[in-house]
Amino acid sequence: MTAIHWFRRDLRLADNPALLAAAADGRDVVPLYVLDDALLARSGPPRRAYLLRSLRALDDATGGRLVVRRGAPTEVLPEVARQVAADEVHVASSYEPAGRRRDEQVRTALEAAGAALVETGSPYAVAPGRLRTGGGTPFQVFTPFRTAWLAHGWRAPATGPAPRWAQGVRSDGLPDEPALDDLDLPDAGEAAARERWAAMLDDGLAGYADDRNRPDLHATSRLSPALKWGEIHPRTLLADLARSRSDGAAAFRSELAWREFHADVLFHHPTASWQSLREVAPDDSWVTAEREAAALEVWAAGRTGYPFVDAGMRQLRAEGWMHGRLRMVTASFLIKDLHVAWQRGAAHFMRWLVDGDVPQNQLNWQWVAGTGRDAAPYFRVFNPVTQGRTLDPDGTYVRRWVPELRGIPGAAVHEPWKLPRAAAPDYPERVVDHAEERKVALDAHARRSR
Repeated sequence: MTAIHWFRRDLRLADNPALLAAAADGRDVVPLYVLDDALLARSGPPRRAYLLRSLRALDDATGGRLVVRRGAPTEVLPEVARQVAADEVHVASSYEPAGRRRDEQVRTALEAAGAALVETGSPYAVAPGRLRTGGGTPFQVFTPFRTAWLAHGWRAPATGPAPRWAQGVRSDGLPDEPALDDLDLPDAGEAAARERWAAMLDDGLAGYADDRNRPDLHATSRLSPALKWGEIHPRTLLADLARSRSDGAAAFRSELAWREFHADVLFHHPTASWQSLREVAPDDSWVTAEREAAALEVWAAGRTGYPFVDAGMRQLRAEGWMHGRLRMVTASFLIKDLHVAWQRGAAHFMRWLVDGDVPQNQLNWQWVAGTGRDAAPYFRVFNPVTQGRTLDPDGTYVRRWVPELRGIPGAAVHEPWKLPRAAAPDYPERVVDHAEERKVALDAHARRSR
């Protein structure tokens, strides 16, 4: 008796209900990953490279038994099922719009081949779509969603005997990684994720509530890539957090709730991945195509003349990751200082982020833009100088990522235009005046509100 476990966003062996379901009743399990070239083409080099490293770690964990096949899932899954005489393909449910469409197509293809797609569990502690308001409608506001989410609770981490892997199944192997130049990715795989989480519990959780917004400190877990690819499940994190009553544990739990809220919003509003859920400014408030290209170029290169913004954008290009607060600051600058629609910035992030995840990326951009559910009001405009002085008070973060400013001590690094030009001759002048562009953004919003 043989079953297939189709790995997707659950690249781990522990706490994996779908894998345990595949191995039930003593079945041999074919651990399968389908490399879909159409899907890979939509991922930037950092995310593709990280995925391949995570798959290599998973192959090691299975003793070299991971089966990789290249092609469309609708063709690969029925083919492998026939080859190994499996009548069940086990997966964790997908809730993103494209994933749901794909799974329905795969289900139909498998049924034609005499096999079934069996869904168990999801990448979330509480599956998107499960929670509703007292009136039976989807949640629109985060705080009541979090209250309902906490009250609903979640299962304990899944445990069971180790699977018995099927032998002798052909694998196409993994392709070479894309060129990354000097980009430095974190260690991939389940073991690395658990190691990072253990370090967070031991040394980071106590100060997390106070320090998580400080990019100059190593105060976050850096687990977002692992959560994206399911190298560790949020249920595992929540089980450990339940043993702590600290403010840090509560704050971390709330961040996980935000992740699940965004997944829930996208589940109910599939177009939110590319379409604003509400309009906040007239169409003529955005720059022309020519000016948009120039604005995107200086923003993406980290050469806006605003050090806190530039540091964040340069960190993204160097690590495929950016501190969460900087994601808000840089997004606000693009939308409300440079007047570029949020979709353009979201696409750039999805190209470069190792943890690029549609519901989290797109809905966070909509939060900053003021266009999403329970979003920041459009008139909230992040001041890049104030944010820098508050969250990077000594300028440590800026000096790390903007070498042209390393000779400027202390908080003065956040306003180099106030210093003699000789203090930072290679650093660009400001591309805009923040105070003026803030007024332009607010005036546009006021016109839309009339």
